[in-house]
Amino acid sequence: MSSSVDSRAADHLRRLAAALADAVAAASPAADAGEGLTFMEVCGTHTMAISRYGLRDLLPAAMRLVSGPGCPVCVTAMRDLDLVVAMARLPEVTIVTFGDLIRVPSSRTSLAEERAAGADVRVVYSPADAVALAAELPGRQVVFVGIGFETTAPTVAASVLEAQARGIANFSVLCLHKTMPGPLRALLESGETHLTGFILPGHVSVVTGTGCYKFVADEFGVGGVIAGFEAADVLESLLMLARQQQPAIEIQYRRAVHPEGNPVARQVMERVFEPGDADWRGLGVIPGSGLRFGDEFGVFDALRRFAVDPGETLEPQGCRCGDVLRGALDPADCGLFGTRCTPESPVGACMVSSEGSCAAQYRYRALDDADVRPSGPSEATHD
Repeated sequence: MSSSVDSRAADHLRRLAAALADAVAAASPAADAGEGLTFMEVCGTHTMAISRYGLRDLLPAAMRLVSGPGCPVCVTAMRDLDLVVAMARLPEVTIVTFGDLIRVPSSRTSLAEERAAGADVRVVYSPADAVALAAELPGRQVVFVGIGFETTAPTVAASVLEAQARGIANFSVLCLHKTMPGPLRALLESGETHLTGFILPGHVSVVTGTGCYKFVADEFGVGGVIAGFEAADVLESLLMLARQQQPAIEIQYRRAVHPEGNPVARQVMERVFEPGDADWRGLGVIPGSGLRFGDEFGVFDALRRFAVDPGETLEPQGCRCGDVLRGALDPADCGLFGTRCTPESPVGACMVSSEGSCAAQYRYRALDDADVRPSGPSEATHD
């Protein structure tokens, strides 16, 4: 990218930051009283982009940006991680998963440690790869660990339909999928962190559209903007939030998100899965916020296929990942951050995942407000 393009992009960011400061000053008398505005991003890719670009340094003093439960691996409860490990220990099972789950600590170990001890644990890039592996290994039980939000759930559902159509009987899914509206409601109902608005997840919204967020504005009087992942996208979304006269759900990421979402993807997901309760790290069990197999596809449910005992759940002492995921604690305020807990030796899930708030802040903690880079992260994710 040429220096002239870099310069134009940086100038554009500065103009957006100046407009944001003006909008906050005009729209927020409470900010002058010291209360300020607090916006939460609920997408792990947004969390990483915000830290990567040092965008918090461009915000007006009266605005605060906090991270929420947008990292799929991070919000997976410890007991569910223990289930994954217990299943990996079954001699006939091959565990297949995305790469960022491998090093996440469970109560006593991790998939990486189990693999080193002899468990058959493999990393794939898509659920379809897991189906192909099951076809190649007819003597093994291949279990795909389904972790993610509405972005990945349709692809996992499609893999189940493929396995059914091909008659692949040794393929199953440990379904730990979660859906985004539930935690938003839980956060707003708790009132633990006063939130003025949400930067809503771009990838999830490609599938869901805007309708599932309507309650945020209608019931709680809180606005939301679905944002893209470039630095300018995030600042523009914050500007849209600051300029809202009435709480509303808007789309900044119009190059990918439409109000109706992707009905075909939702139909595939809803054919295989149905709503179920889900346990969220930091939020507890939220009714209807997860996905489970419908009876028609119960044969592909790894929990029904294999009886495993995950043992007693043990939370890591001193880890504040749950507080970080609720926006109640800045990662750097955790006593383990950067000392006992680092990406090389993580204690909590928020320091392991590439989308975790702690990992993002640790990686980019040295950025200053002069280091604003216009090039963006990949928009490929499994949130």
